[in-house]
Amino acid sequence: MECAGKRQGTRCTGPATRRCARCGAVAYCSVSHQIVHWPDHKEECGRLEQHMKHMDILNEFPFTFTQEATVQVCEKLETRCSVLKKRGVHQMGMWLYECCCGNSVISFDCSRLNNSWDLSNTFCPCTEPLSMISKHLTSWKEYYEWRSIPLHSPVSLLLHRPLTIYYATQVAGLGRWTSGISHKLHIHYLGPEKELLQLSVFSELHALFPNVHVHIELVGPAIPQHRDGEMIELCNYAHCLDRDCICKSSSETVSWDAHTSKPSTVTLQLRSGFYHDRYKDIAQDSSPHLIVAPNAGIAAYSSWLPTIELIKDMNIPAVFSDYCKEACHLGASCLTGVTGCPLNIPIQLNPFRQPMVVEDSVLLLPCYSNCFLYGMSKWSV
Repeated sequence: MECAGKRQGTRCTGPATRRCARCGAVAYCSVSHQIVHWPDHKEECGRLEQHMKHMDILNEFPFTFTQEATVQVCEKLETRCSVLKKRGVHQMGMWLYECCCGNSVISFDCSRLNNSWDLSNTFCPCTEPLSMISKHLTSWKEYYEWRSIPLHSPVSLLLHRPLTIYYATQVAGLGRWTSGISHKLHIHYLGPEKELLQLSVFSELHALFPNVHVHIELVGPAIPQHRDGEMIELCNYAHCLDRDCICKSSSETVSWDAHTSKPSTVTLQLRSGFYHDRYKDIAQDSSPHLIVAPNAGIAAYSSWLPTIELIKDMNIPAVFSDYCKEACHLGASCLTGVTGCPLNIPIQLNPFRQPMVVEDSVLLLPCYSNCFLYGMSKWSV
């Protein structure tokens, strides 16, 4: 737990053990840091107090590992490393970035596609679903049941990325059952980082959007310059460990509807740089139906300002996510302040947030990757 006043000009005197008596969401190393931080904390204190009253809802997941991945990690009885070790995936392939050990591979050459779950086929979606989706999926439990995955499988720790895209199409009014997505869905995905080692998880979009060509432009400064413009076609699902599984068959192809003769395809293209600098290049090849910005931190980075102005001018639906409701509140305030447009996708809990808390957050409030969503389905004053 970081001292909330650590950046106030003086060094911290020790661990942050002194909690704010009102909200209980932040802690300090000393009385002096608490006093110095109060002018900044005063406005957010009441909101954080309300967030803390609903913290149990944030920790609600259907998995057998929920307690250890949420409450016990928060209380430092477990770590993200230990949760992954118990599932046999610690420091493995696509899982490498999901704990502090991944920090040592920031410069890792991620040009090779990690195409394995490092799990038995019983625990992962390595083949086509047994049936097509017949309704909107609105929870991890529904997804696991549809994909016949047991609730002790950890795949949700990675699948929150494609499932958040899937859910974002719903809240933006683009879902197949609300507006009838045609045979193409183009998404601009802003600010990818960990995703560069987990690109194969996006192959699950084959199942989530059957008979649709899903094309995603991943745009951000974390993409290495030497990978700029790289195109990746995810022809099959990520593989399991079982040698005799059908996912290993070279003849495996994704399914398509015989009536439409339209194959389900997922393509990714990497673009290095900020979105507002690269949009003209991208627009020549890909005009988006939706913009998704995961864990955006809009209020924390001034580089978002020209991007927000551009998105408004484009008049394209945009969905942003962040680690906690307070970050979304600050981001939403920035969004409406820059554009003059009120939110029409209000701040809401993402049912497909990652079910393992962020370690060492500045807040005592549980924080999760892709925890809350908000945005604009239509830009108008």
